[in-house]
Amino acid sequence: MPATIRFLGAARTVTGSRFLVETNKAKVLVDCGMFQGRKELRLRNWEDFPVDPSGIDSLIVSHAHLDHIGYVPAVVKQGFSGSIYATHSTIGLGEIVLRDSARIQEADAEYANRKGFSKHDPALPLYTEHDAEEAISRFVEATLEKRFEVAEGIQATLHNAGHILGSASILLEFDDGTPSVYFSGDLGRPLHPVMLPPSPPLSANVVVCESTYGDEEHIEEDGTAELGKVIAKTVDRGGSVVIPAFAVDRTEIILHSLRRLVQAGEIPNLPVYLDSPMARAALGFYLKAVADGHPEIRPEVAGHPEVFDPGNLTITESVDDSKAINDVREPKIVVSASGMATGGRVLHHLVRELPKSSSTVILVGYQAVGTRGSRLLDGEKTLKIHGEDIPVRATIASVPAFSVHADRSELLDWIASAPTNPDRLLAVHGDEEAALSFVDAVRERYGWDATAPEDDSVVEI
Repeated sequence: MPATIRFLGAARTVTGSRFLVETNKAKVLVDCGMFQGRKELRLRNWEDFPVDPSGIDSLIVSHAHLDHIGYVPAVVKQGFSGSIYATHSTIGLGEIVLRDSARIQEADAEYANRKGFSKHDPALPLYTEHDAEEAISRFVEATLEKRFEVAEGIQATLHNAGHILGSASILLEFDDGTPSVYFSGDLGRPLHPVMLPPSPPLSANVVVCESTYGDEEHIEEDGTAELGKVIAKTVDRGGSVVIPAFAVDRTEIILHSLRRLVQAGEIPNLPVYLDSPMARAALGFYLKAVADGHPEIRPEVAGHPEVFDPGNLTITESVDDSKAINDVREPKIVVSASGMATGGRVLHHLVRELPKSSSTVILVGYQAVGTRGSRLLDGEKTLKIHGEDIPVRATIASVPAFSVHADRSELLDWIASAPTNPDRLLAVHGDEEAALSFVDAVRERYGWDATAPEDDSVVEI
C-alpha cells in the first residue's frame, strides 16, 4: 500500500497536533497534542483515540507544549507501548509539562466534585500522575541533526525549530523510496530575544507546515514597548496587572521584557510574582540552559541568567504563597499560567482582578477560539470560572507581538529557504481562515501545490 499521512488533529484548527504516518511496515505518530479552545474540540480529548494506540510503533514529539505533547499520557493509557522520541530539552520540559498537567487535572476534578458544579458524577481527570509517569518512562532522547530509525523502514532527523528550548522540525525518510516528509512543528521567530532562530528547512518532497499566523503579520517586532505602555497606564490608576502566560518560554520572554522596562525606567520596579508550579520549573530549566550556554541560546544571552529577573521578582512555592499575593498592596504584576486562561492558578487571579476597573489583564500570545482568553478579547462582560460568572470590568489588552510563532511573512521566507522546493505543502496547526490564507499565499508567491488538509483526512505521500 502507498504511505499515507492521516490528520488526526491540528487540521484547520490550531490545537491537537496529531499526524499518523503509515507505511506497509510501520505506523509512526508525529506529535500527540491535547485539544484546547472550543467545547467541541475539548470534548475530543475524552474520545477514544481514532486509531488503536497498541498498533502504533513509535511516537516522535516536536516540542513540549500541551497542544503537541499533552495527550501522550492518554494514548499510553489506551495501550500505546512504543518509544517516544524527542530532543533532550523536550524530554526535560515534557516531564515538567506532563506532570503539571496531570496534577491540574486531578486537582480540577477534585475541586469540581467538592463544589458540585461538574455535570459528571464523579468528575474524573483525563489522566492521572501515574499515567504521566508511565508516559515519561517511554521517552528516548534523539539528537538534533543525527539521523536515526524511528520505526522499521523509516528514518528521522530532527532540526532546530527555534520555538522553545528543544523544539524541532522533523524529517522522515523512507527506505523504500517513498517521498520524504518534513514536519515544521511550531516555528519560532527570527527575533526571539533568547533563542536562536529556526534553522532553514531540509530538502523534502512534502512539507507539513504550521500556519498559526498564516494570515497575519506581527505589527511590532518586539512587544516590550507596548507592554510597558499598558503597565504604566495601569499603575497610574493604581491597578494591578495579570499576565496569563504559557509556562514554557512565554514566561521567560515576559520576565526578560519586564527587566528591560524597569532598567529603562519605563515602568517602576513593581513587585512581580511568578505564580505557576510549571512556570517555576520551566524557568529553572531555562536558567540552567542560559547559564550553561546551551547551543540553542543566543550567544549574547548565554552566561547571563539574570536576564529573567525584573529586579523585584517573587517566585511562589506553595498554594499559601499564591494566596498571599492577594494581600500585597497594589499595584503589582502577576505572571501565571495558563496562557489562554484554560486552567491553572491564573484563574484565581482573574477571579480577583477581573471585577476591578483599575486592573488590567494583558494577553500576550495566541488565544484559540473558545478559550477564556479569546472570550476576553471578544469583549465578553462575564467569564465563567470555577462554575461562577465573574464580571469583567478590568481593561483587557492584547500584545500579540510576544508570540513565539512565526508570522505569515516569516513562514513564507522560511519555507523558501530550503535547498530545494517541495513537491507539495500541507498547511496545518492554524484555524481554517489562517490555514487557507497561507495556502493562497504559497500558491501566489511560489506557484507550489499547496492545500490545507481537513480533519481526519488521509493524504497519500
